[in-house]
Amino acid sequence: MYTLYHSPYSQHARRVVALLEAAGLKYALRHVAMEKGEHRSPEFLAINPNHQVPVFIDGEMKMFESNAILRYLCAKHGLTDWYPQDLPTRATVDQWLDWNQCRLFPSVRDIVLNKVFLGDAGDKAAIVRGEKNMMELAAILDAALAGRDFLAGAQSTIADLSVGSNIFQLGLADAVPKEPNIHRWYQRVCGIEGFKKSLPPA
Repeated sequence: MYTLYHSPYSQHARRVVALLEAAGLKYALRHVAMEKGEHRSPEFLAINPNHQVPVFIDGEMKMFESNAILRYLCAKHGLTDWYPQDLPTRATVDQWLDWNQCRLFPSVRDIVLNKVFLGDAGDKAAIVRGEKNMMELAAILDAALAGRDFLAGAQSTIADLSVGSNIFQLGLADAVPKEPNIHRWYQRVCGIEGFKKSLPPA
């Protein structure tokens, strides 16, 4: 059985749960109380010096970085529906995984961290920056989804689980993009059983 160090309000941890659930893989969650600073404790830093979740444990092996964990699980279990072997399709999946982490996530963090989790102590300039950048990012995502059900074509992949986790996170700040293609795609992602099971309690 796998072990996943997890926090329900970490979109990075949730996307791993979504795949584990979708693939029917056995795992145990180890909750990390980030609001209490447990992610900066010496015990946790010995597991992940980056002081972040998730951390994924498979026997003697431990991994951090959520998208790398998704790829690992797909490779180990032959989850070719979620990470297709066809090279152009796989390249598209990888493209959106990287775009999600390098371009979308920083703006999601600016908005949600400062609006929701830090409250009055939040950085107002960061919120403005994040909301401005989201206008461009939403336009890019909406255009990419024109005429297709999912990011890499007609079938959901780990790219949808990954990007979808950040869109859900924006919902915590009432900031989900309203573009029509994004809206239709996100409704499909929300219908994925594993994605639904990954969400924090309402």
